Amino acid sequence: MDSFITKDGKKLRRGYTTGSCAAAASKAAALMLLGGAELQTVYLMTPRSIGLTLAVKDTIRREDFVSCGIIKDGGDDPDVTSGITVYAKVEKTPVPGEVLIDGGEGVGRVTKPGLDQPVGQAAINSTPRRMITAELRQVMEDCGYTGGLKVTISAPEGVEIAKKTFNPRLGIVGGLSILGTTGIVEPMSDEAVVETIRTELSMRAAAGAKTVLFVPGNYGADFLKSELGIDPENAVTTSNFIGDAFSLAAEAGFEGALLVGHIGKLVKLAGGMFNTHSRYGDCRAEIFAAHAGLCGASAEVIRQIMDSAMTDSMLAILEDAGLREAVMESVTDKIGEMLAHHRASAGMRTGAVIFSNVYGFLGRTDAAGELLEAIRKEF
Repeated sequence: MDSFITKDGKKLRRGYTTGSCAAAASKAAALMLLGGAELQTVYLMTPRSIGLTLAVKDTIRREDFVSCGIIKDGGDDPDVTSGITVYAKVEKTPVPGEVLIDGGEGVGRVTKPGLDQPVGQAAINSTPRRMITAELRQVMEDCGYTGGLKVTISAPEGVEIAKKTFNPRLGIVGGLSILGTTGIVEPMSDEAVVETIRTELSMRAAAGAKTVLFVPGNYGADFLKSELGIDPENAVTTSNFIGDAFSLAAEAGFEGALLVGHIGKLVKLAGGMFNTHSRYGDCRAEIFAAHAGLCGASAEVIRQIMDSAMTDSMLAILEDAGLREAVMESVTDKIGEMLAHHRASAGMRTGAVIFSNVYGFLGRTDAAGELLEAIRKEF
């Protein structure tokens, strides 16, 4: 696919989604079943209005069905599904105009409520389903066919690949999800991570949860298990997208949200940084230095903090100066204030628990204790 974006000064090639593969394979199989042609390529217009001409692979023709595949190309995005083949088997049904869509080998099945598809359905999301339906109905019209069609989407490699994704945790068993809202993969897309958070929150809200527990990553998950006695599976991973996670929790109707995380990320919240990725800035030393100054630190202590690269080193400097607890109380209060006034709050109670791998528990915001108790009761 010869379509590119420039991100952080790098030229990156776009790819196309498993949903586009499924729609293109369905269109090709339907054309061969109803029109009799032998296709080597198929054209697909994506919802993003980017057209794709894709090679058709592994065609099997029988009297009552045609099956073929499209190889997924994720472009320069580090996508675990890139390179797999998505297959569509299309067969006739007697009901005029109907289009039935189901999943076969390697396509997961939904087992928990709150996801894009109902429990029991194949994990083929709404946009790919609309794409498949539109393409098949157009083929039926073009070929003058008055019956219906059933399409079965499969991705045999998906059984193993799904184990590397969030699917098992989300309650999607047996394979991959067929995804894509635009049909196009944007390299290193932030949108994909945010959509994963949205999906997890939707699932938990549908299960009746009122309070959500967030962790940025593995450090937070480990602390939950070892220090708080909470199964990390009960937490939603935000990665760097902490602000988005709180906003999505409010949208999903949660009454409270608690974040448990390492000081290295959470200190940035005290500076109003709700995306904690380093490409958006690094204010850790400045925040510690400012709060140290508020707590009476000398110019020399502040200089040492500003010269430090790691938060544990900053904490060590404060410990030596007898200021660690006072500074952490000041920083924690600011984190609580920023969370409460962030656009995410929208009437939702928010809180945070902060820790260090070296110093352990460092602090918690005013509402954190009550939120933690609510979470324990729900679990």
